[in-house]
Amino acid sequence: MAKNVKTNVMRILEKAGVRHSVLQYPHGKEAVEGNEVARLMGQNPAQVFKTLVAKGKSGEFYVFDIPVNSQLNLKKAAAAVGEKSLEMTHVKDLVKICGYARGNVSPIGMKSNFVTTFDFSATEHSTIYISAGKIGFQVEAEPGELIEFIGASIADITDK
Repeated sequence: MAKNVKTNVMRILEKAGVRHSVLQYPHGKEAVEGNEVARLMGQNPAQVFKTLVAKGKSGEFYVFDIPVNSQLNLKKAAAAVGEKSLEMTHVKDLVKICGYARGNVSPIGMKSNFVTTFDFSATEHSTIYISAGKIGFQVEAEPGELIEFIGASIADITDK
C-alpha cells in the first residue's frame, strides 16, 4: 500500500471496529472501470461492488451497491426504496451530492446518510470489495458486517 494513505472510509471503518483490509491497484489520474478494477486486483468481479447514486421522483437521493459486472435495474431499485421511478445522478453532480467524484464513490463517508441498498448477491460471498474513497484503493469486508454498519438493506436490484 502507498505510504501513509488513509482515506476517510478507512478511518470510519477503523473507528467503528469494522474488520476490513485495504487493497491497492495501479491507476492513473482517471477513474478505472469496475471490471478493470477487479482484474487489476485479481478478484472475482461478482465480489467487487460499485456504488451508484440515483434520484427518485420524490427528489430524494439513493445509493445502490452492485457488482461491477452487473447493471442496475432502475425499476427494481425504485421498488426496493419505495419510489415510483429513479434516474441516475449525472457524474458532474456527484461531488455536490455525495462528496465523492466518479471512481471514488463509496457508500461510507458520504455528505449525507442516504438510504442505501446492496444487491442481494453481496450475501453470497464471504467478503466483498467497495471503494475506499480514493481511486486506486478498495476495502475488503464481510458483507453482513459492512451492510449492518452502513444500515443498508438488501434487495434484488440488478439485471441478470
